[in-house]
Amino acid sequence: MRVSELWMYPVKSLGGIAVPQARVLAKGFEYDRRWMLIDERNQFITQRVMHQLALFKLSFHQHGFMLHHAGHEMLLPLHEHTNEPITATIWDDAVEVLEVSAAHSAWLSAQVGLSCKLVYFPEAHTRKVDATYALNSDEVSLADGYPILLIGQSSLDDLNSRLQTPVPMNRFRPNIVVEGGKAFDEDCWQHFTIGDAAFAGVKPCARCVLTTVNQETGEQGVEPLATLSKYRKLGNKVLFGQNVLPLTSGNTICIGDSVEVTSRTSA
Repeated sequence: MRVSELWMYPVKSLGGIAVPQARVLAKGFEYDRRWMLIDERNQFITQRVMHQLALFKLSFHQHGFMLHHAGHEMLLPLHEHTNEPITATIWDDAVEVLEVSAAHSAWLSAQVGLSCKLVYFPEAHTRKVDATYALNSDEVSLADGYPILLIGQSSLDDLNSRLQTPVPMNRFRPNIVVEGGKAFDEDCWQHFTIGDAAFAGVKPCARCVLTTVNQETGEQGVEPLATLSKYRKLGNKVLFGQNVLPLTSGNTICIGDSVEVTSRTSA
């Protein structure tokens, strides 16, 4: 098995960027979900509710990332932000974030059509992984709950064989895509390595309505969630992909790297 795709999503719920390599840090890929939008109540804004966030695309720039939307663009610098802390809410967590700038917030508010702020989550700030699944007081960025999401290409192939209209991998917003192996084999990966980096698979990922949003148009349908619920449902959760914790930090992984599973769960 080998890595076939790598993705990062600098701003939570906005478009992702396919990358040839990624540096793995304790909270996940470097720059992955280190920014997000919050509303006037300081609650995070999600594509689950605002499907049009899918239409915001990002690209690399020598000074950070370029935000693109509807023919407009704005530079998102890597390390520029205000110094006044804001306590924001993401799911059940309260996190301390910093507004990037009033200008960035105003630009995004105009583009989104909603008063919002663009905020930054510094690497030194803390957000713990659910203690039920944490191994070593693990932390996470502004991702939903875990530092990394991994999906096997064979799993998507299996799903698409059941759909009238196949869906692309971007519906599931993975960080790592692996080719080779059987469909859903990643469900039971307990420990594995990619190059020199070590990882632990901790739980299958429960999927939501975001998977039904077309990432190119922002339009919502019923698939692939409707089909997945027929054969990938456990209790009231529909599962697709594996939530992963990094066991090493600072390693760089690349497309083409070999994936070696060193232990599996009994499931």
